[in-house]
Amino acid sequence: MWVNKMAKTKNSKPLSKIIREKNHCYVMLIPFLVSFIIFMVIPVFASVVLSFTDFNLLQTPNFVGFDNYMRLLLNDDIFIISLKNTFVFAVLIGPIGYIASFVVAWFINELGPKMRSLVTLIMYAPALVGNAYIIWSYIFASDSRGLLNTIVKSLGISDAPILWTTDPKYNFTVCVIVSIWMSFGTGFLSFVASFKTLDPSFFEAAAIDGLKNRWQELFYVTFPQMGPQLLFGAVMSISSAFGVGAIPAALTGNPSTNYSTHTLLLHISDYGTTRFEMGYASATAVILFIIMVITLKVINKLLSKFN
Repeated sequence: MWVNKMAKTKNSKPLSKIIREKNHCYVMLIPFLVSFIIFMVIPVFASVVLSFTDFNLLQTPNFVGFDNYMRLLLNDDIFIISLKNTFVFAVLIGPIGYIASFVVAWFINELGPKMRSLVTLIMYAPALVGNAYIIWSYIFASDSRGLLNTIVKSLGISDAPILWTTDPKYNFTVCVIVSIWMSFGTGFLSFVASFKTLDPSFFEAAAIDGLKNRWQELFYVTFPQMGPQLLFGAVMSISSAFGVGAIPAALTGNPSTNYSTHTLLLHISDYGTTRFEMGYASATAVILFIIMVITLKVINKLLSKFN
């Protein structure tokens, strides 16, 4: 509220004038733009085109229209399971990881410089070590030597080892826990950094204007100043949530028991790299891409009040 009033005092310049004034900045963006087009735009466009073919890496692709999509939606029960699992993963991991990243960054901002750096490193460590979930393989090992099974047995809860990663009653929850633990990535660092760039004068003006508590401070002063970082963190959280695949495959196998942790990313990998049905895998990738774009549009709309 207070920040928005102050921000609106400046008139925005036309885009063409900004480009003329900052043309040297846009020249510096050319290497990234070229890389982005080659490694992102062209593969996405190629995937859309291949999704309408029966391409198998060995023969010349033939146009099959919407056959791949009809097969996915009507005849592929595993796709439906993976779609459901992906949505559940996204609903749990995305918001929880996003909120946890912000809350932890908020508390870290209250610490001293040395302690702040140490805690930031500890929280970001899972993202630095890409295969850190191997530690969880030992914790949730399904044999009697697993750490959690050892604790359960010592407490007298159960003498038989619990099949944490193979029993469908447990393995999905295990993957959610590990995924949230590893979700403190780039979005988390952006929150930590943005807290240090907040303008103290806005907080002073808000206090004079009748700010009552820290929650009002957070909503009316902190959030409006962090609009771009909030959106960036949301994009990173949603992307990682919908892109879950490596963790379930490492912990529960691919495929998992009754496909209980099978996701769209694993479905794409199965048909693309194992069965070489690239057309069918591309159709799955296009559906995942559309779902992510729609979700990001919704998130952008919800956070637009802070931008």
